[in-house]
Amino acid sequence: MAEYSRQQKAAHQLRLLSEALDSGRLGPVKRLVNTLSTAEIGNLLESLPPGKRSIVWGLVDAEDDGEVLLHVGDEVRESLIAEMDQDEIVAAAESLDLDDLAELMEDLPDQVIDEVLKSMDRENRERLEQVLSYPEDTAGRLMNPDVITVRADVTVDVVLRYLRLRGEMPEHTDHLFVVSRRHQYLGRISLTALLLSEPGRPINQMLDTDEQPAIPVTATAAEVASQFEDHDWISAPVVDENNILLGRITIDDVVDIIREQAEHQALSAAGLDEDEDMFSPVPRAARRRMVWLGVNLATAFLAASVVGRFEDTIEKVVALAVLMPIVAGMGGNAGTQVLALMVRGLALGQVGASNAKVLLWKEVRVALLNGLALGALLAGVVWLWFDDIALSLVIYAALIMNLLFASLAGVLVPLTLRRLGFDPALASGIFLTTVTDVMGFFVFLGLGSLILLH
Repeated sequence: MAEYSRQQKAAHQLRLLSEALDSGRLGPVKRLVNTLSTAEIGNLLESLPPGKRSIVWGLVDAEDDGEVLLHVGDEVRESLIAEMDQDEIVAAAESLDLDDLAELMEDLPDQVIDEVLKSMDRENRERLEQVLSYPEDTAGRLMNPDVITVRADVTVDVVLRYLRLRGEMPEHTDHLFVVSRRHQYLGRISLTALLLSEPGRPINQMLDTDEQPAIPVTATAAEVASQFEDHDWISAPVVDENNILLGRITIDDVVDIIREQAEHQALSAAGLDEDEDMFSPVPRAARRRMVWLGVNLATAFLAASVVGRFEDTIEKVVALAVLMPIVAGMGGNAGTQVLALMVRGLALGQVGASNAKVLLWKEVRVALLNGLALGALLAGVVWLWFDDIALSLVIYAALIMNLLFASLAGVLVPLTLRRLGFDPALASGIFLTTVTDVMGFFVFLGLGSLILLH
């Protein structure tokens, strides 16, 4: 229900903005845009064609430019940056936290990057360069080096005085991280415990080391998201191989990871890129989609060639041509159900070599049970329709066999892609459809040739 209301809200905002733009009066457009959060502005920009997008982008408050750029896909971001002059880009970059700036840096022109680095003090420049030294989609690239640390050999009142002198804490600070003299991570202390403890209580008596182990700097983004999801963390420390505290990751970054993973899984299943601009130029969009459409065309010819081999059978038993899409379609739907579970399980780390055989055997039994039940129903309908008991038996056996092939493909296709080093979500459906179509046609028409023509 919450997701539905969010969609309704976004659609309502888009309608209001489009009406204001169509009126030709920019005052209402600017007032509407500046009542929205940066995430909502980013969503609206992605929803507009290039002409209107350019108008709205020019009306966004300059102080929000950097945050808005973080809330749009790579392709849209590149188009927005192309419309900004160098001073505007530098100002937008300087307004961001280091972890957000690291995400944006790859899309900035080299000259702008130089200007941004020159505008930073030495400490922040070194911190940024450290973050950028780690591979994309790792904890090192996600972390923010701006973190509050305290020593274990001080007392509560010393820490509270330090916080008052500091005067400001980074966003989403729910814990302080305790380090040794060599800056090694020892544990954490919640702000609540700090405020409620006696002033003279030593910090080393308050360490919370069990609930939150540190995240290795080399951990993948998916592993980080899984840790946050499993433990309901708001922030987490990041350490190197020597347990030196490097920074922290906060929940706002993890929410972005989870959203991107969901978009990637949904779009990759169709061979699309989640960063593609919805209004990208026609030649570019066509070129990107042509690859997988070409693969699909090739597999369609494979299925057609199977049907062609049984041309004489189809001419003699026309009912086979009427019924064969049912067998292939049922197999495709059954396989898609299994494939969805597999892709999700692989993404969450729930499927691996240790349980793949058990999962495969389970899906085979599910397919057999469904095949027996639905096959009997289908055979009964065919018997009443064509008054042919042999034809009913053919489609009964063909449906059971194709559901079995579908379950095997639904499990083995994503596992094979993973083993070959490909993303299991990437167009697995095309290969699955090929298996269910080819095997569905082959089994149904093959059985028809054997039983009905002899």
